[in-house]
Amino acid sequence: MSPPPTVSGPTGPVRVALVGTGNIARFHASALASLPEQAEIVAAVDVDTEVLTAFRSRFAIPAGYTDLSAMLEDQRPELVHVCTPPGLHLPQVQTCLGAGASVLVEKPPALSLAEAEKMAAAEGGEGGPWLATVFQHRFGSGARRVRALADAGVLGRPLVAACHTTWFRPQEYFDVPWRGRWETEGGGPTMGHGIHQMDLLLSLLGEWTEVSATARRQARDVETEDVSLARVDFAGGAVASVVNSLVSPQEESRIRIDYERATVELVHLYGYGDSDWRITPAPGFEEEITTAWESGERGTDSGHHAQITQVLTALRQGTAPPVTSAESLRTMRLVAGVYASSFGGRPVTPADLGPESPFHARMDGGGVRW
Repeated sequence: MSPPPTVSGPTGPVRVALVGTGNIARFHASALASLPEQAEIVAAVDVDTEVLTAFRSRFAIPAGYTDLSAMLEDQRPELVHVCTPPGLHLPQVQTCLGAGASVLVEKPPALSLAEAEKMAAAEGGEGGPWLATVFQHRFGSGARRVRALADAGVLGRPLVAACHTTWFRPQEYFDVPWRGRWETEGGGPTMGHGIHQMDLLLSLLGEWTEVSATARRQARDVETEDVSLARVDFAGGAVASVVNSLVSPQEESRIRIDYERATVELVHLYGYGDSDWRITPAPGFEEEITTAWESGERGTDSGHHAQITQVLTALRQGTAPPVTSAESLRTMRLVAGVYASSFGGRPVTPADLGPESPFHARMDGGGVRW
């Protein structure tokens, strides 16, 4: 392969390729297609030629490949969206970064902390290429408004929080061969579903310091858990309950944070708008909190479009796109901490999850857990 391109910021639209053309790739392609001045989709890659052809036709993508390396050699994209099952992410991300292309990888970015660290090590340093993970809930205007008010001290200290992803997936959902298996999915709802809400919680509350958790198989015939519950402590003093479930008929995604001066609550399912947020001022702070809330940022729903817009802007400016590998690793460590505490029967800190930990190499710690 010829030398990789320099990553100093494209002067025109970013040349983008998509790897994997299944359901989640549609959200990526739709977002990119709506941003023609910022992005140009030059190719798509999939081993299933029938699915690939249909995807290319739907989004008017000029080139299709069944081989990732061949696509990288021929098309020289500046950004690759990796939309394949998580068990394929590591080699695909390494191949793209090695060819000089920055990567936006779907969640979960890797099957383990060890894999995520290998991906981060393959980045090109200050000048790129870079790795970013899809954690789109950070980018809606509601979350940005909460962060702005918290950073300005308007809300006071965060005290108590809840982060609940209570969804429902029937047994048939897990009939897809790679689902519900440690080897190919890395975990159950903690890893593959609740990770979005957990990442949003971390983006609002900062560094976590300790987790005490339990994971169970309550109703589904899978290798992984179908339910987990955790208590998470934060460096800023807050404590949160975190629940992840795939056996909950009334589906809901919820974050609630009780600050000193107000309660902030988000209730949605797979994505939110401004109307899904609610703020309740504490007595004596009604006017100050209401005025600050109503004057904050508005108008952007969470979703792939919101994050992809910022990823493209960063690349065009020659800077690392969000969410960076370091931020993604913080979220992955919390996921690993939930499993390590659940299966080890004790509280876990980030320092407990280094290379010497069995939960560094595998989320299940390498043992039979049920």
